[in-house]
Amino acid sequence: MSRQAAGLCYAARPIDPGTLARLRVHAYETGRVIERDGLMVLGLGTAAVLELSAGLTDPSNLRRVVASLGAISHVADGRSVKVAADLGGDHGAEPVPIALGALAFDRRADGELVIPEVTVIAPAGHPPSVVVVGSPYRVRELESGLPEIVAEAETVEATLPPDEFRLASARPHQDFLNRVSAALAEIASGRLDKVVLAREVTVHANRPFRQADLLGRLRALHPSCTTFAIDGFIGATPELLIRRSGAHITSCPLAGTAARSGDPEADRKASDALLTSAKERAEHQAVVDAITSALAPLAEHLDEPDGPVIRELRNVSHLGTSISGTLARRGGGYPSALELVGLLHPTPAVAGTPVDLALDYLAKLEELDRDRYAGPVGWVDARADGEWHLGIRSAVVEASSARLFAGVGVVAKSDPAAELAETQLKLQAFLAAAVRP
Repeated sequence: MSRQAAGLCYAARPIDPGTLARLRVHAYETGRVIERDGLMVLGLGTAAVLELSAGLTDPSNLRRVVASLGAISHVADGRSVKVAADLGGDHGAEPVPIALGALAFDRRADGELVIPEVTVIAPAGHPPSVVVVGSPYRVRELESGLPEIVAEAETVEATLPPDEFRLASARPHQDFLNRVSAALAEIASGRLDKVVLAREVTVHANRPFRQADLLGRLRALHPSCTTFAIDGFIGATPELLIRRSGAHITSCPLAGTAARSGDPEADRKASDALLTSAKERAEHQAVVDAITSALAPLAEHLDEPDGPVIRELRNVSHLGTSISGTLARRGGGYPSALELVGLLHPTPAVAGTPVDLALDYLAKLEELDRDRYAGPVGWVDARADGEWHLGIRSAVVEASSARLFAGVGVVAKSDPAAELAETQLKLQAFLAAAVRP
């Protein structure tokens, strides 16, 4: 269940804004990053790996993973820091160890979470801090060596960015059009209501992509999204699967898409059409219903707005609904953020409806290795709090190649050509950051 996790301890310390800025540079270059408006979580090094055998399908294993985090002992001394962090229900609590991960779309696939040696936690409006994890000797070494770690950010060997690019679609456009038509026939038969089909496009560059460049551009292009980089899986996602902070939970599903042109009047008309489209609203409501149905048995109450709102991104708009609620205490506690992910993933937004039948259809007929695309990306901490996003608008980056993915929800009355065009719009989210001729 875990590698190297036994016998670990941790210490938490405040850092100044200058140290935060330099550690951010270092994490952008070579570390793990999850950054959104209001919170930055950065991971450097690896203290331990927590294995998720059988992926998200074994709740007892998910509980053991969180228990392993909680078992990391605290090195208490007079230098401990308390911060009002956006990371848990106790706003005067000291930061605790965190495990970061990007899990496969296939909920049954083995996965892993990484506990960094140095985790930077920077909630907006509150002092930033670091959590160092390791053996007692290693914790002392890391604490005293923070200046050296910071200095590494300024000594990374400069490499030239790529400046030649070749795009290759995994399959011809006509193939995707045919797959949409086949899915429409399956829907017309009554066996499915919706299926989410994905496309893959690979960008081949003349030199390795630089993680810091990709993250910086994604952050600038999509500031309202959550930017992430976890072991070669990089993207900027607009969709929150679940956030747990103490007993409070939040989910913000998206479904239903319209193109944005940059012309205010045209975009207003497109948004109005999206809000009033019976097809798009039905597709969106199916996702909302699936999430609320899954969470309701665990909650004291759930709040769901009367209808969706428009969520504007750089080149598309989505229908979005913010679901919030309070978990019911059972057995002396609440389900962890990781257990909630296991309960929710995959939603109809990335699979289809009914979910199990849609997954069976995809396994037989999509013929695409999604890898971590549309899987959960996020973190869980030793208090069982955390937040997990859907790994969309993303790519698997390996040296000088980047495999980009985009998906569309096919429902009755979907138009194959329009669905192809929607994938092209969504692919632009990462292409705009990767391809700089």
